[in-house]
Amino acid sequence: MAVNSTAGRKPAAPPDNAGTEAAARVADVLLLFTGGPRYLGVSTISRELDLSKAVVYRILQSLVSREMLATDPGVAGYRLGPAAVALGASALRRFDARVAATPVLRRLRDETGETTTLSGLVGDERVYLDQFESPREIKMTVELGKRFPLHAGSSGKVILASLPEERREALLHRELPALTEHTITAAEQLRDVLAEVARDGVAVSLGERQPGAGSVAAPLFGPDGEVHGSVSICGPQYRFTPDAVGRYRDLVREAAAEIRQSWAWLQESGGR
Repeated sequence: MAVNSTAGRKPAAPPDNAGTEAAARVADVLLLFTGGPRYLGVSTISRELDLSKAVVYRILQSLVSREMLATDPGVAGYRLGPAAVALGASALRRFDARVAATPVLRRLRDETGETTTLSGLVGDERVYLDQFESPREIKMTVELGKRFPLHAGSSGKVILASLPEERREALLHRELPALTEHTITAAEQLRDVLAEVARDGVAVSLGERQPGAGSVAAPLFGPDGEVHGSVSICGPQYRFTPDAVGRYRDLVREAAAEIRQSWAWLQESGGR
């Protein structure tokens, strides 16, 4: 007589994708804090990620216990905690492109008198990774770590123009929200602009992402030949005259090429 018994048998392992899905949810929650309001509540996160409030609450409590998120007395919602800040700072310190860009951006700032920036491609958006502020009283500054769409502003457009065609077209088929009255939101018009940017190797923005702001940017290619970000000169729009823009075009191209070369050297030397 055959006897079926489960005694001593290990329980079936959960599906391989269960842990992956849980990790993805945690990552998605954290990523919401990089581009949204400083404080986010359970309801907002639940709605944005289409997750139940119970699931969101458990994730938030886990992140708070590890100081990735924190709460403040008298304030509703959660904010990034000290562990997340430390993690971000560590990532920036170890990012070879930022290390390579530092002396170049500083020199470019001194040469132009305008703020210079380094942006990185993160998913389908970009973030400012570093900036060297203009010494002038009236100047432009940027918010490091905040996410911006690629279709608005010179730093984003020059990245978008440098992406592989299939990926670029996928982004152009999405909604292109207007950040200012000068943002290009028509895909066909943007295609024409991006084609010119790709030929020229430089993008110019006059009030497209932020009213009253001007900028000139060049793509930053990595040692692997792929676009990883951009380098820009930015300031008040009234100072970005045709003569200034013409001068900045050459300077920003040269800066991006120099950073790429230094980045490749850092990789080859192991960062030493």
